[in-house]
This record gives sequence, structure tokens and C-alpha cells, in this order.
Amino acid sequence: MTAVSSESASPSATPGPSRISRRIAAISESATLAVDAKAKALKAAGKPVIGFGAGEPDFPTPDYVVEAAVAACRQPAMHRYTPAGGLPALKEAIVAKTARDSGLQAGPANVLVTNGGKQAVYEAFAALLDPGDEVLLPAPYWTTYPEAIRLAGGVPVPVVADEQSGYLVSAAQLEAARTPRTKVLLFCSPSNPTGAVYPPEQVEEIGHWALDAGIWVLTDEIYEHLTYGGVTAPSMPVVVPELAERCVVVNGVAKTYAMTGWRVGWILGPTDVVKAATNLQSHATSNVANVSQAAAIAALTGDLSAVATMREAFDRRRQTIVSMLRDIPGVACPEPQGAFYVYPSVKGLLGRPIAGRTAESSVQLAEIILEEAEVAVVPGEAFGTPGYLRMSYALGDDDLVEGVSRMQRLLGSAG
Repeated sequence: MTAVSSESASPSATPGPSRISRRIAAISESATLAVDAKAKALKAAGKPVIGFGAGEPDFPTPDYVVEAAVAACRQPAMHRYTPAGGLPALKEAIVAKTARDSGLQAGPANVLVTNGGKQAVYEAFAALLDPGDEVLLPAPYWTTYPEAIRLAGGVPVPVVADEQSGYLVSAAQLEAARTPRTKVLLFCSPSNPTGAVYPPEQVEEIGHWALDAGIWVLTDEIYEHLTYGGVTAPSMPVVVPELAERCVVVNGVAKTYAMTGWRVGWILGPTDVVKAATNLQSHATSNVANVSQAAAIAALTGDLSAVATMREAFDRRRQTIVSMLRDIPGVACPEPQGAFYVYPSVKGLLGRPIAGRTAESSVQLAEIILEEAEVAVVPGEAFGTPGYLRMSYALGDDDLVEGVSRMQRLLGSAG
């Protein structure tokens, strides 16, 4: 192989087409992971940064799940390739868990085990979308959704809801955004980034609207067990059973069992969609790591005591962070009913002096908060709605209070 000099290898010295494909060059880095990485780097450098960026529980994975993984490591069968679509025992566990938790009936042929929820989202869109197909995307949206849609050849069509509606889009809004190219509605309840939860009657209304419109629904149920104050998050294909043949459910063990790093998610849907996505995965990544699958089996066949413990802590933190943010002049913070995020509006702080600086956008405000208060938050631009911040309250109580107190001291004097 001929050596290439550093000069000739540099992008600026290479004439002609870009070295990176347009499809991949158009992808933005995950804003939430970027903020989390920056916060961790600053902490490693000795800065007392408190991070509200990462969407992951601060609890350890339950012991019985870890022990199942250790046992799997000692089984030679787990040292080999296994079916690309997932271990049969895990598929059976997902089927049983789904029937238990949401009431949705399915079979193993309806399940594909994926490397986390992100792969599930992408592969579902890849199986459903042709170039130019439109996906209705309620905003604020999780930062990965539009990128996954574009990677699959689709066109994201944001449908914006604000704090006045509790961040809930209506069927009328969706109908107004629908065009002849609309193929899929992405539905997420409880929501990342807002924590909003659609009430059963609104889930039913939107489900019937999708059915009448003849479009698919991809419903992300990863936060299904994290709701508060008696609120529930019903599954759309259960509320509207006629929709099941045009509905794909995405889920995983990450949030419910504090297993974000284990990378186990799944698609549950019609057999032809699942088969197509399985074919894609067989070439892209093949099977999910067997040890992680064994851990997921233990999680799903166990009880829900781990999530009950986390939910109690998250509920306490939820109330604390909402109360403290509401004490900051210029901040409007709806109370989330699910997940572990708040999504306050900070429009009242923009254009006002803060520590001798002025933020004209929530991106600039997040930079000021990080640099002046050493608190990491994610700006609303990452979620399709400038003028907001996303803050995860999945961190220790003391850190939460200290972090928001720093924001109060910094932002309370804005004006």
C-alpha cells in the first residue's frame, strides 16, 4: 500500500468531492451525549461540574441481573454467535413482559432484539420508509429521532407543542401537518425531553386519527414505568387494537432497570416489518451481546421492585427541581408527569444581562450556565424548540439541589 503524506491526507489539501458522504456529513452529534461528555471531561480536570445532561438513572443495575450476566459469561454457548434477531428465551421474555405490563399480545415472531433503543428506532424507520416519505415528529423531540429518520431516507416534519399545552400535540395539529407523503407518526409517551404523558383519551383520539389517515405509528415506550401521581401511559395499539397491524413498538431495559450501558432494546411489530429489520441487523451488527441478553432475561422475568425504588426517588427529585426552577425569575417550568426530565422555558432570560454577559439563544444561555455556574444543561435547540433547557433529574439529591442552587444564584440576578 502506498503511503499517503499528512499534507495530501488533510481535507483542506484534497480537491474535489468531500471525503465524507453527504448522508453522514449531515448528521449532528448527539447533543445530550456531547453535553454529558463535556461535563465529565471538566470533572476529570478537577472542575466541580454538576451535569443535568445525561438521560440515565444514577442507580446501579440490580444485583440479580448482574449475577445472571456473570453466570452467562461462564457458559461456552454464550461465547458464540447466536440468532441475529435475539435469543429465543429473551424474545419469549419480551412477549410475556409486554402482555404483563401493557396488555399487548404478541409472539416471538413479532420481536427483534436490538443494540439498545437507538438501533430499534433506526431499524424500524429503515424498514418502513422510502426516500421522501414524511414522518410527523411531535416537538420537542428526542435529539436522535430526526437523525434516524433522515438516515432511513425519510423527511422529519416537526409538529410543535409548547408549555401552554403541556407539550402535548393534538390530533388536529397532526392532521394539519399531514400531506400525501406522510407515512409514519412518531409517538413518545412519557416523553423525552419534556416528561409529558398523554392521557388515555388523547392516546385513543390520536390512534383513531392515525388509523383513519392510513399511516403507521412508531411508539416509543421506553419510559412506560416512570410515571408519577397515579398517571398511566397506555400503549396506543392496546387502546386502539385495530391499529396494531400498522404500529411498531420500541422499548428496552435501559431506563426501567438502570441498564443503559448494557445496550438491549427491541422492536415489537407486524411480522413482515420485524423480518425486514432483522435482515438489516443480520448484516449491520448481527446479534446483541449474549451476556447482555442474558442479563435482560433476568431483568424482564424478575419483578418491578427496582423501578419502584427508582420511581420514588425520581418523584421526590421531580418535585424539588420544579419548585426550585420556578423560583428563578424568567423561568417557566411545567411539572412533568413521567420520565426523569424537566423542560423549562427560559425565554424570559434571553436578552438580559447575566454575569456581565447576554444570551440571545438557549445555546448561549447553556454556555453561560456551564462557564459561570459549572452546571451542564442541554439547550432546547437540540430538541427542535429554541428557548428551553432540558435537565435530567436522574442524579443524586444533593447534586440536584446544589446544581439548581448555583443556577438560582447566577440567573436570579439577571435583569
